[in-house]
Amino acid sequence: MVVFDMAGTTVYDGDAVRSCFRAALADADLSATPEVINAVMGLPKPEAIRRLAGPGVPPERIDAIHDDFVTRMKRHYESSPNVREAEGASATFARLRAAGVKVALDTGFSRPIVDVLLTRLGWRHGQTIDASVTSDEVLRGRPHPDMILHLMRTLNVGEASSVAKIGDTPVDLQQGSAAGCGWVVGITSGTHTREQLARLPHTHLIDRLAELPGLLGVAE
Repeated sequence: MVVFDMAGTTVYDGDAVRSCFRAALADADLSATPEVINAVMGLPKPEAIRRLAGPGVPPERIDAIHDDFVTRMKRHYESSPNVREAEGASATFARLRAAGVKVALDTGFSRPIVDVLLTRLGWRHGQTIDASVTSDEVLRGRPHPDMILHLMRTLNVGEASSVAKIGDTPVDLQQGSAAGCGWVVGITSGTHTREQLARLPHTHLIDRLAELPGLLGVAE
């Protein structure tokens, strides 16, 4: 099984996550620097907002900011011309599935955002992908292994050593390592550079999704 991250890895969205974070915070009279926002990419979004808002912000205010963020992301994914699959995503999925490899998605988004995005891209369970899981469907999101373990149960994958995790953020790599994945792959076309990802535990770094099947030994 291969577990792919979404935004920044298999989905290009015109930097929507950062811009929606900034807008939701601004409406709550808060702000965060680009560096601070980059540091929370990949986390479950309520946790990311809690860190961006800083200490002392009450939970109900965090919830309100998150609700605003979700509304903005759904609107963007429904209508923005900037939203498309990352180069080679569908072809990579198809090549892996043709070789008998399960293809799954995990994400720091909640299910309402992901359902909008999957519809926009035309990615269907059982056709384009085999399964997906969101951070609100497990007890703990990244960097914890819960989403990967959930997908393993869903798709009857017995050993984490036969799982590859790929993503563009440090917490993707930490998650894959925590789950004991046989391949922990950073992709450099998203939010973090090769140099930044190289500091995290990983087995491989790649620049394009099309490199992944060959890395896993899946022939053309």
